[in-house]
Amino acid sequence: MEKFVVSARKYRPITFDTVVGQSHITTTLQNAIRTNHLAQAFLFCGPRGVGKTTCARILAKTINCQNLTEDISPCNECESCKSFNNNASFNIHELDAASNNSVEDIRNLTDQVRFPPQSGKYKIYIIDEVHMLSQAAFNAFLKTLEEPPSYAIFILATTEKHKILPTILSRCQIFDFNRIQIKDIADHLANVATKENIKADYQALELIAQKADGGLRDALSMFDLNVTFSSGNGLTYQAVLDNLHILDYDYYFQMTDALAESKVSEAFLLFNEILEKGFDGHQFVVGLNEHFRNLMVSKDPQTVKLLQVAESIQQRYIEQSGKLSLGYIFSSLSIGSQLDINYKSAKNQRLHVEIGLMKLAQIQQVLNLSELPSSGEEKKNTNSAVRTETISEQKPIPAAVTQTTTSQAPPSYVPTVPVVGPKNISMPNIPSPTPGFQSARPSMASSKLRSTVDIESSVFNPKTNESVPNNNADTNLFNYNEPFTFEAAQQALFAFANESDLETLRVMLKRDFELNGTTFHLHLDNQIQMDTLTQIKQDLATFLRQRLRNVSIQITAEMLETISERRPYTAQEKFEYLANKNPALYELREKLGLELVF
Repeated sequence: MEKFVVSARKYRPITFDTVVGQSHITTTLQNAIRTNHLAQAFLFCGPRGVGKTTCARILAKTINCQNLTEDISPCNECESCKSFNNNASFNIHELDAASNNSVEDIRNLTDQVRFPPQSGKYKIYIIDEVHMLSQAAFNAFLKTLEEPPSYAIFILATTEKHKILPTILSRCQIFDFNRIQIKDIADHLANVATKENIKADYQALELIAQKADGGLRDALSMFDLNVTFSSGNGLTYQAVLDNLHILDYDYYFQMTDALAESKVSEAFLLFNEILEKGFDGHQFVVGLNEHFRNLMVSKDPQTVKLLQVAESIQQRYIEQSGKLSLGYIFSSLSIGSQLDINYKSAKNQRLHVEIGLMKLAQIQQVLNLSELPSSGEEKKNTNSAVRTETISEQKPIPAAVTQTTTSQAPPSYVPTVPVVGPKNISMPNIPSPTPGFQSARPSMASSKLRSTVDIESSVFNPKTNESVPNNNADTNLFNYNEPFTFEAAQQALFAFANESDLETLRVMLKRDFELNGTTFHLHLDNQIQMDTLTQIKQDLATFLRQRLRNVSIQITAEMLETISERRPYTAQEKFEYLANKNPALYELREKLGLELVF
């Protein structure tokens, strides 16, 4: 029975042309060999499984080949190439720094460097995982690395470049290996499948390539695993999903369709199906956020290239993103990120996810509500028509009564609140606040618990007592500009102060202030009050603009300079202080001949 060789070893590249996805490095090395500009030391760094050690071996074999081809490839016929292929070359030495990281190991290496090669032009030393060397071993290696013999070349490989001493880095030519693209890995797996006479769906190979996260060695290992799992029936997309335990993209597309149509029950059933298949709820939440992120970048043709998915899946993202507004996607990302952050701390994690799904299902309804005609046009025309009919049937009303009634009736307003997004979200008519009405500004205690994303991406709707997403970051809070008195401004400040839990805030807002037109000029005592105002200034301005119905309200502040009298400290100062208040103390001291005791 023939011994099985894993694909990662069987199809390991043996020339620069067969290296996958690292053309920027292989081209540079080939040009260096062609022009005889080889450095004394190379450092290959990058993620696992991208070809660092493979390129090091190809470079070592190529520079010692005695009959290079025109495309700078080893001939595989000379003595040096044959000895390398048989793992019997005396000019190429490999050292695993993970297990040979002591000073003695480096000393043995430097002793070997002193002897020139018996055949060939160079002695090459490949040190893998070089970041595992100890501090003393690095120091012992410095001198040899800086001034090696003309025939010695060092090739260092590492996955953690930041752990290598700067003195080592400065002596090497550094080559950064990239993660291999999904298409390149899938194409390479397709070639391997063809050579092995294995039927494989290209989508299945793309799924393996994505799971490999840019590492070709991992992809080949998963390829072998799935071939064994399929038992000669070929690689199918569903078989790879089941074997690698990957949550299919189709679940996320179905979930997004259900949420966009506000079908909560369908979303719950789909989430239950995902859990029954053994997937973790947090894994689903992370994948759903990634799905919304992919939908966001799919909205613009220039950012479609940011999708780290197979080409067959890209078209599905483009199609679904065309059905959703950018405001819906932004709001979904905001809720999804909070769902991800709070998942670990939730006691009932399944319920936590289901609540998040309910919130996501309500976004579209809120957006539809925001697109209804505002009270400025359609309702105004309707009300005016009704009012005309009513007045025409009744007796004329005196002018004085009409003016009084008009001045007392509060006009309706349409708040629009800034949020990340492309559209303005307008709320329907909301009555003016009453003394028992809940403020639109959250309290200081609750605002600390809310994240920045929630504060910027929602607006409090007094009619429903909940936050409503909005998508315009530069829109004014209110669309009116009414005059107000100093007493009304003072009452608004006091109302804001009474809602606060901070004593400092209540004290500084209930003291005297100046009102210059629509500018509130506050007088503060110290830097603490100034810092507190800086934190709540935006909330205070929003509250005042809503309470006083004036969009042009601004807030300024200054610290008052207080001159405090220096208290007496020494005995002399205390006596002078008391004597200034009662000059008889001087006479008493003179008559009795008293002296101050220090």
